[in-house]
Amino acid sequence: MLWDLAGEVRMLLALPAALTMQVAHPVVGAGVDEHSVFRTDPWGRGERSLTSVQLWVYGGEDAAREGRRLRRLHREIRGVDAHGREYHALDPANYSWVHATGFPVYQHAQRYLGRRPYTEDEERRLYAEWLQVGDVLGLRERDMPQTLEEFWPYYQRVLDEELERNAVVEELVAPGAAVPPPDRGPRPVVAALRLLWPVLRPAFTRLRRFFTIGLMPPGAREAIGLPWTPRQERRLVRLGRVLSVVVPRLPERVRFLPIAYESRKEYRARAHG
Repeated sequence: MLWDLAGEVRMLLALPAALTMQVAHPVVGAGVDEHSVFRTDPWGRGERSLTSVQLWVYGGEDAAREGRRLRRLHREIRGVDAHGREYHALDPANYSWVHATGFPVYQHAQRYLGRRPYTEDEERRLYAEWLQVGDVLGLRERDMPQTLEEFWPYYQRVLDEELERNAVVEELVAPGAAVPPPDRGPRPVVAALRLLWPVLRPAFTRLRRFFTIGLMPPGAREAIGLPWTPRQERRLVRLGRVLSVVVPRLPERVRFLPIAYESRKEYRARAHG
C-alpha cells in the first residue's frame, strides 16, 4: 500500500501536517528548535527529509543504510525542553512519536486528496507496513504499538498529555513566515523565483498553512489549538475532488516522485523478466 501512497505527488501536501504534529511534542520541538536548519535552509532540509522518507519505502538495501544514518545523526541531539526536562532524540518515546505521526496523517489526508476512505482491512495493512518502516528506522517492537487496537489509545494519550502549540509550531503555520526563496531547481527558474519571491511568499505561506492544518487529523488539530473553519473545510474538499480527477490521469513519471518512479519501474522489469 505504501508503494502506491508514499511516493505519489498528492501526498507531498500532507507532509507539513506530519512535521507539525511531530514538533508539537515539546521534546521534538526543542530538538528541532535547537539543532535543525529549518530556518536557515528550509528547502535543503525539505529535500533531504523527502529523500529520506522515499528511501524508507522504496530504497531496498538503501533503506537500511538510511535508517542507520538517521540514528547516527540523532545520537548527539540532546538538550533541555521548554519545561526544563532533559531529552535525547533517540529516547524511544520521542523517536517513536516522530515515526508514529505518519500513519494517522496518511490515513486522514488520503480521504481529502482524491482517494476513497480505507476499509478496516486496508487500515490494518497500512499500519502493518508502517511498522515495517519503523524496523528500518531501528524501532523495536516494544517501542511502538503493534496493533491498531493498541495504537489509537497510545495516539490519543499523546494528543491529550503531550502536544502543545509551541514556538516551532507557530513558525510552521505562520501566514507571514520569513521563508527564503527556493534555491533548488534549474537556474532560470531559481532566478525568476528569487526575483518574484516578495510577491509570491505571502501566497506560499498562506497555502502552506492551509494544507498543514487542513490535512492534519482533527484530534491533533484540536490538541495543538489550530483553527479550522467550515469554509476552509469546503475548500479543501473541493480541491480534493479536482485532484481525484487530474492526478490519476498523469503519466507515472509525473505522478510519482523520482525515487518512487524508478523503484516501481525496476520492480515491474524484474517481475516480468
